Amino acid sequence: MSSGRLRRLGSLIAAVLAVALVASACGGRNNSADTGQSNKTLKIGYIAWDEDIALSNLVKGVLEDKGYKVELQQLDAAPLYAGLAKGDIDLFLDSWLPSTHEDYWNQYKNKLEDLGVWYNNATLNLAVPNSVSQVNSIEDLKTNASLFGGKITGIDPGAGETRIIQNNVMPQYDLAGSMQLQNSSSTAMLAALDSAIKGNQPIVVALWHPHWAYSRYPLKDLADPKGAMGKGEQLHSLGRQNFAKDFPNLANSLKNLKLTDEQLGSLEDAVQKAGNGNEATAAKQWAAQNKQLVDSIFTGV
Repeated sequence: MSSGRLRRLGSLIAAVLAVALVASACGGRNNSADTGQSNKTLKIGYIAWDEDIALSNLVKGVLEDKGYKVELQQLDAAPLYAGLAKGDIDLFLDSWLPSTHEDYWNQYKNKLEDLGVWYNNATLNLAVPNSVSQVNSIEDLKTNASLFGGKITGIDPGAGETRIIQNNVMPQYDLAGSMQLQNSSSTAMLAALDSAIKGNQPIVVALWHPHWAYSRYPLKDLADPKGAMGKGEQLHSLGRQNFAKDFPNLANSLKNLKLTDEQLGSLEDAVQKAGNGNEATAAKQWAAQNKQLVDSIFTGV
């Protein structure tokens, strides 16, 4: 064989080996970390509920420290589920099932991925200050409507709890003629609650567990003997179609994510106290103070 042919054969072998080495290296990187859309870009949609604001900012901070580019987008529940189903949003961390978000889940579940339950003790409630001694049950509202100005202070019009109060609670307890559900936003409800507590005035509000308000204010949940508010619920993380395929390690971490009342209450309270615009900083500080917990959840991401 001529020296020229040998050189050409040697060059061909070298090229084949180089391709094999590159393929092997690329395969190693893909298996060791999520690449998702090649640049590790992620959009998290969230609703303006305190547990979702807190958890979304926590996850954003943790992932950004690991090299992800994360965008948070606040939406009402209806457009958020629609965006998730269309793939415009990658992740939603606060799906209340089986009742609160039942309509949205039934509409879009074939285009969503359930990434697991991270909180297992969620309830919807009507609550009043402890000082309102004569009202201990939703049944008591009809005869004491004037005490509250004939008003239940509600939250967002598109929230699942709003639908449940309007369609279940009001008719089952025959409240339509004596009380009106006044909706605005979670922020407005909490402002009204704070003002009523400070002024020692009666108020009945739409609230839920988990929520930092229970640790800050002297509140009691009204008994619901008819079960109109529904049973306890679970908080799920949901991904768009192919989320687990695109982000396998992150999906696995989210499936292992579990927070207790104490842990979640601490996170919510830290983020809420920090004030508007400081949520991300507060969540990062909480993550640093709870490093062992955070590391155990997101190991491998």
